[in-house]
Amino acid sequence: MNFTAGLTEILQIVGAEYADPHRVLGMHETHGRLFVRAFVPDAAAVCVICPNSAERWPLERVHVDGFFEGEIVGRDAWFLYELELDFGGENVQILHDPYAFPPVLTEYDMHLFASGTHYKIADKLGANPMILEGVEGVNFAVWAPNADRVSVIGDFNSYDGRRHAMRLRPESGIWELFIPAIKQYDAYKFEIKTRAGELLQKSDPFEKYHQLRPSTNSLVYNLRGFEWEDGDWLKLRAENPPIGGPINIYEVNLASWVKGRNSEFSTYVELAHELVNYMLEMGYTHIELMPITEHPYDPSWGYQVTGYYAATSRFGTPHEFKYFVNHCHKNNIGVILDWVPAHFPKDSHGLAKFDGTALFEHEDPRQAEHPDWGTLMFNYGRKEVANFLIANALFWVEEYHIDGLRVDAVASMLHLNYSKYGDGLWVPNEHGGNINLEAREFLKHLNSIMREKHPHVLMIAEESTAYPGVTAPVGDDGLGFSLKWNMGWMNDFLKYVEMDPIYRSNHHNLINFAMMYHYNENFVLPLSHDEVVHGKKSLLNKMPGDLWQKFANLRVSLGFMYAHPGKKLLFMGGEFGQFIEWDEKRPLDWFLLEFPHHKNMQNFSKDLNHLYRREIALWGADFDPAGFAWIDADDAARSIASFARFAGGETLIIACNFTPVPYENHRLGLHNPAIYQEILNSDNERYGGSGITNPSPLAPEKALSNGLEYSIELRLPPLGIVILKAAEGDYAQ
Repeated sequence: MNFTAGLTEILQIVGAEYADPHRVLGMHETHGRLFVRAFVPDAAAVCVICPNSAERWPLERVHVDGFFEGEIVGRDAWFLYELELDFGGENVQILHDPYAFPPVLTEYDMHLFASGTHYKIADKLGANPMILEGVEGVNFAVWAPNADRVSVIGDFNSYDGRRHAMRLRPESGIWELFIPAIKQYDAYKFEIKTRAGELLQKSDPFEKYHQLRPSTNSLVYNLRGFEWEDGDWLKLRAENPPIGGPINIYEVNLASWVKGRNSEFSTYVELAHELVNYMLEMGYTHIELMPITEHPYDPSWGYQVTGYYAATSRFGTPHEFKYFVNHCHKNNIGVILDWVPAHFPKDSHGLAKFDGTALFEHEDPRQAEHPDWGTLMFNYGRKEVANFLIANALFWVEEYHIDGLRVDAVASMLHLNYSKYGDGLWVPNEHGGNINLEAREFLKHLNSIMREKHPHVLMIAEESTAYPGVTAPVGDDGLGFSLKWNMGWMNDFLKYVEMDPIYRSNHHNLINFAMMYHYNENFVLPLSHDEVVHGKKSLLNKMPGDLWQKFANLRVSLGFMYAHPGKKLLFMGGEFGQFIEWDEKRPLDWFLLEFPHHKNMQNFSKDLNHLYRREIALWGADFDPAGFAWIDADDAARSIASFARFAGGETLIIACNFTPVPYENHRLGLHNPAIYQEILNSDNERYGGSGITNPSPLAPEKALSNGLEYSIELRLPPLGIVILKAAEGDYAQ
C-alpha cells in the first residue's frame, strides 16, 4: 500500500513536534481517494467505523509508536466517522476522532483578542463544553504564541502529550483542539513544549474549576444551568447610583470566619446561610470576600492567584458559589470580591513563563519582579494580557452577578519604583518618570468598559498614595474608580486611638486632618484584615487601658468612623472585640460572645450598623461638602471632636470624647437650632458603658458657642460617642 503521509510528517507527529496536526491527522482527500490517519500510542489496532452503519475500514500501522493510516474504500466524500481503538484484551474504545473537527475560534475572535477587546474571551479560551457537528465534547484553546507544541493532557489520555496535540492558529498564537466525549470534572492540563525543548505542564489560565489543592489539575466544568433568583436585587441595583446609598462592608475570609464540620472548610452553601443570617442580624449592606479565585497556598489568603476564572474548590463548585451570591442577593446583600490584577505567583503550573517565555510578565526582571511578595507583575502593555484581566473582571460581574470588585494593590501597579529603593532597580517610563503609563491606561480601560457595560457595579481601589484622580472620571483624565480606600485616614486614625488618652491631646490633628482632603476622592474608610495581623494586634487589643477602657475605646472609635464622611469597611471579628490577632488557620473566637463585654460590644456594633443604614445624614452626602460641618475640630485639650452631618433635610450632631473624663455640661454650637433627641450613646449600659446618657428632648438655647448663635448642653460620657438627631417641627425661637 502506498501511504500518503510523508515520513517527515509521520516522525514529527510521533515525536509530538508538529504545530498543525490536523494537516496530517484525520480524514483527507488525496487524488480523489479518501484516507484517514490516526496517531494512537499503545493501540494494538485502529479501525474507522461509520455511525449507524456496519461499514468498517481497518487502518494499517505505519509506525511502531502508533501511527495508523488507511484508505476509506467505497467512499469519495468526507463524513463524520468514529475510531474503534483496540488496546488489547477487552479494552476497546469507540470515539470520535478529534482531528475530524474544524476550528471553533473565528478570525474575528482572534482579531479582538489581539487588539485587547475580546471581552467574552473566556467563552473561547480554556475548556468550553459544546456540541460541534452534532457531537458533544469540549473545545480546548490556550494562548501560547512562543511554544513549539501544545497538547491537552489528562486522565482521558494518561497524561500523554502525544495523544491530543493542538492546532496552532499562527495569526494569534492560540492553540485549539475539540475533543469529543470529555466529561464534566475531567482533569486536564496543557503540556507545552518550549522552543528550548523543555516540557511544561500548565494549569489552564481560563479554567473555570480546579482540583482541590495540592493538586494542580484544571477540571472541565460547564457554568451553564444555574437558575438565578436575584432579579429584584439586580433591578434595585440598576435603579440606584452605586455610591449614593449606605455602604457598610463586612470583610470576610471564608476559610476562617467559621470552620466546617471536618475542621477544614465550610461549603459555599453552608456559608451562604450562616453569613447571610449574621449579616441581616448585624445590619451590614455588603460582604467583601478576600480572594476566592483559585490559589495554591492557603497562607497567601488568596492574593497569589493561579486560577483567575475559577472560584476556589476549597468551598465547593462554581454552581455552589453562584448559590452563595444568589442567596445574598435574595436577602438584599451585595457581594464584593477582592480582585488581584497587580501580580501573580511563580508556581510552575501557573502563568509564570507560561510558554517558556515571559508571556504574562515582562522579560526584564526590573519590570517583572515584585520585591514585597516574591511574585511577578503583569505586562499591562501587552494587549492580550490586558484583555485577559479586563475580561476576567467582566466575567465575575456577568457570570456570577458580583456587585463590585475591590482592586488590590493599585499603588504597586501605578508606580514603577514601588518598593524598589536604589538606582538600577526599576525602569523609568518614556518621560523619565515613575508612573507606569501602561498600567494607568489598563486601569482606565478597565473602568471605562465596566462603567459602559455595568454602570452600577462598584470598582474600589486599594490605593495607598496621593496619586490624583483615582475616582475622577476617565474623561477628566482620572482612573475612573467608584471608590478609593482612604489609607491615610486609616493610618492616622489607628495611630491616634492606639495612644494612651493622656497623649492624644498632642496629636489631635490625626483625627481631623482627613477632612482637609476628603473631597479629593470618593473614599471608603477601611479597617481591614491587614490591620489585625503580623503583630499589629486586633482592634480591641490595640486599645489602651484596662478591659473596660479597651471596650469603651473601641466603641468610640467605631462610632467616630461610622459618623465620619465616607463609606465603611470593617474586618470580621472587630464587631465583637476579637481579642487575638486574625489567623487564617483558625476560626474567629465566637465563644467570646458568651462573655458580657464581647456580647455588649456586638450589640453596639449591631445598633451602630442599623443606625447608619437608617439615618440618611450619615451617608446621603458623603462626597458633598454641604453634608458635613465641624462644630469644634480643635478641642485638642480635651480630645473632643464634634461635627454635624446633613442630608435629605435631616441633621445629626456627633460628639466624641477620646478621654476617660466625663463632661456633665458640655456645650455645642448648633448649625440647625432644632429640638434634638439622643439616638446613640456608646456609654449606654446595654453596651457595657457607665450609663452617662442624655434625656430627650434636648432644647437649644440662644447662647453663642463654637461661633454659632444657638447651642445645646449635654452630658458627654468618658471614652464615648453621642449622636443627636434634630427632631421634626418648629425650630427654637
